[in-house]
Amino acid sequence: MPPFFAAAPANVMEPSRDNPLLEAWTGRFGLPPFDRIDASHFAPALELAMREHRAEVDAIARNPAPPTFGNTLAALDASGRRFARIAAAFNNLASSASTAALQAVEREMLPKLAAHRTAILLDEGLFARIEAIRAGLDGAALGPEERMLVERAHLDFTMAGAKLAREARARVAAIVERIAGLTTTFRQNVLHDEETRGIPLDDERDFAGLPEWLREAAREAASERALAHRGWIPVSRSLVVPFLEWSERRDLRERAWRLWTRRGERDPSRDNRPVAREILALRRELAHLQGYRTFADYALVDRMAKTPAAVARLLQRVWEPARAKALAEREALAEAARASGASHPIEPWDWRHYAERVRRERYDVDDAEVKPYFTLDRMLEAAFDCAGRLFGVRFVRCGGVAVYHPDVRVYDVQDARGETIGTFLSDNFMRPGKRGGAWMSSFRQQSRANGALPVIVNNNNFAKAPDGEPTLLSADDLRTLFHEFGHGLHGLLSQVTWERLAGTNVLRDFVELPSQLFEHWAFEPQVLRRHALHAVTGEPIPEALIGRLRASRAFNQGFETVEYVACALLDMALHAHEHPEQLDLGEFEARELARIGMPGAIAMRHRLAHFDHLFGGSSYAAGYYVYLWAEVLDADAFEAFVESGDVFDPTLAARLRRHVYAAGGSVDPAATYRAFRGRDPAIEPMLADRGLIDERAPA
Repeated sequence: MPPFFAAAPANVMEPSRDNPLLEAWTGRFGLPPFDRIDASHFAPALELAMREHRAEVDAIARNPAPPTFGNTLAALDASGRRFARIAAAFNNLASSASTAALQAVEREMLPKLAAHRTAILLDEGLFARIEAIRAGLDGAALGPEERMLVERAHLDFTMAGAKLAREARARVAAIVERIAGLTTTFRQNVLHDEETRGIPLDDERDFAGLPEWLREAAREAASERALAHRGWIPVSRSLVVPFLEWSERRDLRERAWRLWTRRGERDPSRDNRPVAREILALRRELAHLQGYRTFADYALVDRMAKTPAAVARLLQRVWEPARAKALAEREALAEAARASGASHPIEPWDWRHYAERVRRERYDVDDAEVKPYFTLDRMLEAAFDCAGRLFGVRFVRCGGVAVYHPDVRVYDVQDARGETIGTFLSDNFMRPGKRGGAWMSSFRQQSRANGALPVIVNNNNFAKAPDGEPTLLSADDLRTLFHEFGHGLHGLLSQVTWERLAGTNVLRDFVELPSQLFEHWAFEPQVLRRHALHAVTGEPIPEALIGRLRASRAFNQGFETVEYVACALLDMALHAHEHPEQLDLGEFEARELARIGMPGAIAMRHRLAHFDHLFGGSSYAAGYYVYLWAEVLDADAFEAFVESGDVFDPTLAARLRRHVYAAGGSVDPAATYRAFRGRDPAIEPMLADRGLIDERAPA
């Protein structure tokens, strides 16, 4: 393996002095100078920042003084500040405001960024110092957080292959670099389909059954793309799902469903299936190099679950009752279809349509009635209010701050004394150049060691209302808003010393706890009474409607659970396969779904060719189960508030902030959960919330 800190290649030009990424970021909150950044600035700035970071790490690794926590781990945690801020800006813009030029930079730079990080983790001298510190840990005068950083760093390096022989380390580095290029290709292929494919709506028949808000969203989507059609339904969840729910045109529903579920595989030149197969083969090789039979065995070492067997037990506990519930739901939908005069069986493009009908009939809950009470601005204020009542924080909107798109709002986040504790960016609307889905990210992470306050961004993909009109959210949109805001609070409320342990830098099957837990407050009656005011009349949401909404919460949960758990089961089966290079992914998907008894009228939430969690990165590989694992925690945690009789109980909220939202990765997740709840979690609240058992008593 060549020396990591060799001289820069001769063809790497020194960046020009007028590169804004390399200047001091003196704007408010230390945000990037978005108004001056161009895609061409990133490659030279990242190249220089990586060289600087390499030099800093080299000085730590080659330090002649005996290794100590301060001169090794604290120094490593503080290194690469300029690299971290430029890389964060690059990654965020590539997801939220992508262009052809920026995608070209991604293809060039992401493999280099992966190689940079891997080279640090495989540095022999640096790892030798960390090993020495860990070996003397028992007698060291270190606090709990410092001890956790030692253990985390040691595991990071070990999982990366630092203990391997030189040739094996070189192969690991090559694999990681290649995977980075492949995941970039995968993401860009999906984005291409989401930007270029959709359902044109050209006459009134095409709009049949669509409520006015969806008609407006379709017209806006066509206008935004300068299309000649009267309306356009892009293959983005934000519009496809409501189209499948409301459209009376079964032929268009089928076309929309097929386009949506075949993202990443329709264009032979952008077919993600061979890309995913190569990623799987490389992951398996990576696991073998580390001495593990499969990638699933390797990946779960650094998760709460620890073993594939533990994941299987959870998924199977949920799969059979969910499947039985889904089959019963299908019969209700078939009855509704027959009542409307239809004779066809329920197909995947029918399910949401008839489910919406049954929901309206059974619970008298209609999105057209609900959405006017869920305006985006008021629901965002509801999230802020809940955060204030639980954790004593305020969100103060700031104008005059340069942002990367006019839709982005900036908030100064303050504690009860009015002191700034972080910055929050809210980016809520679907648009070309923004990847689908919803996510939280950071431009800067919290760290007491270097005095850094967090800069957190939430991304959603809501359909934007026409100018002058409020954007209305569905119940699912509201849940998504609160979910991502829960992640945001995890980053904003972080109170740790070391950046490696800050915010969402926790085990993957714990990271969804703060987000999923916060969802519960979105539908609390007292929250809705205060914030769910009609967009036109200003009247509060009726008590009867609140009751109907809450009564309908478990409706269609068989479907929702099956489409999710099927994905988690396939994820584990793929990453437990010993010869993934031989797989035809389409055949494998069909065979596995048949094996588990997937109902034919339900499709996986994410088919493999566009399964971004698995192949657009590696964080959720052999880990899609984590949402369900965290749901056990979040349902049990919220049950504590229910049991107290006050969903804003101040004592519980203080414990929740300290042990969950503020602790980051500074404490073992199982221990920090017990510190909040007083015991290990019970699975029954989750099963009850999904309607899979009747009572919360032990099953």
